[in-house]
Amino acid sequence: MRAKVTGRRMFLAGKWVARSRTINVYDPQDNSLIDTVPAATVEDTLHCIDEAKEGAKIAASLPVHQRMSILQKAASYIEGNQKTYANTIAREGSKTIREATKEVVRCIETLRISAEEARRIHGETITFDQMPGSENRYGYYQRVPIGIVGAITPFNDPLNLVAHKVGPAIAAGNAIIVKPATVTPISALLLAEAFAEAGLPEKVLSVITGYGNEIGDVLVTHPAVRMISFTGGLNAGEEIVRKAGLKKVSMELGSNSPVIVLEDANLEEAVEATVSGAFWAAGQNCLGVQRVFIQEGIMGPFQKAFVQLTRQYHIGDKLSQQTDMGPLISEREAIRVETMVNEAVEKGALLLTGGVRDGAYYLPTVLTNVPKGCTIAKEEIFGPVVLLYSVRDLDMAIQKANDVDYGLQAGIFTQDIRKAHEAIARMDVGGIMINDSSDYRIDAMPFGGVKNSGVGREGIKFAIQEMTEPKVVCFKI
Repeated sequence: MRAKVTGRRMFLAGKWVARSRTINVYDPQDNSLIDTVPAATVEDTLHCIDEAKEGAKIAASLPVHQRMSILQKAASYIEGNQKTYANTIAREGSKTIREATKEVVRCIETLRISAEEARRIHGETITFDQMPGSENRYGYYQRVPIGIVGAITPFNDPLNLVAHKVGPAIAAGNAIIVKPATVTPISALLLAEAFAEAGLPEKVLSVITGYGNEIGDVLVTHPAVRMISFTGGLNAGEEIVRKAGLKKVSMELGSNSPVIVLEDANLEEAVEATVSGAFWAAGQNCLGVQRVFIQEGIMGPFQKAFVQLTRQYHIGDKLSQQTDMGPLISEREAIRVETMVNEAVEKGALLLTGGVRDGAYYLPTVLTNVPKGCTIAKEEIFGPVVLLYSVRDLDMAIQKANDVDYGLQAGIFTQDIRKAHEAIARMDVGGIMINDSSDYRIDAMPFGGVKNSGVGREGIKFAIQEMTEPKVVCFKI
């Protein structure tokens, strides 16, 4: 029987269940009601965990070829219903239909890579005879599932970021419980639908909808949950670490990503990439370009071209193919961004374009001469605002780029391979893109940051490493 996500249902241990208490899901564009989902209770969460104990045993016993088949079938199901998935992402979140369609394509790729990586969960032989007295021993280590993974996901990539946790967990033979963002739960439920259609055994996957302050602590603190995979804000991440206890924690906590543009850069390519990187998904993107350091010799032409291209952005209906940028996830978030920009302007920053809010919409905004002490210069904006700085040389650019508490990804535009390698060596980030903006990622690469940008790495192969543990085997003969 075909599983359907039709309001007031969540996916508890393979079963679609309703609850009398519900959460409204609104379209941030016009605040229209899209659907309702259950508001899960502590008891629901405990039930998920109890069921997942058995689910972990079921998942671990699944032959690799069955895990691969389920992941491939789930990917094919999403591919066959691509428009439904894209429309859901666009309606419940901030993305335009073009951005949402790309996210669906990436989700399909994430699941297919997960299927491929399931066959590559390898161990190694161990030379025990390296130790005197161990000449009659031989053995190896293998990687085994960790058990139950708790996943907490954000609103900005409500499908693919969930897939980045579910795909590797299933490939590795784990059970997983997903708590999606309260404002964008439907995409995660649609992912569960794909796995139900693909024949994933019951109890292996749960997608539990509810308020984080009611059910989050249960998931984070329960001793049966052996790993928490979290994507979200720094404050929430720090709180999870304090509460989690003795379990694995993998976190991606955002950034205020820098891009360096040197005088020998291809100016047109640099402008195009940084504008796109700054305003994709209304700037609600952990990799989004926030700070651009431009060598002083090209500051004038770069700034002029950057502002000109920014002003060409079409802001409007998310479901229109002509729209470049939609609203933020809520009017409250737009007000937060507006407040940060106003503070910077009051302290002396120069507003080059934008700075206008209309409900949840906030125009693409460009600032320069931003004082160091402004909140917007130090913290993650998570909105459509970019800061332009003039710098003397590469050394100055690197120093300023590193002078924050985050370090997820960075970009540098230069034709000089020596300068590129200097940036690679000196920039405190988890990834650096040469002749591209910070906003570049493929789903197979290791993804994560340093400093307050998080711990651990995502990217399917690397997430599988996080979600498994080595078991040593030694034979005495």
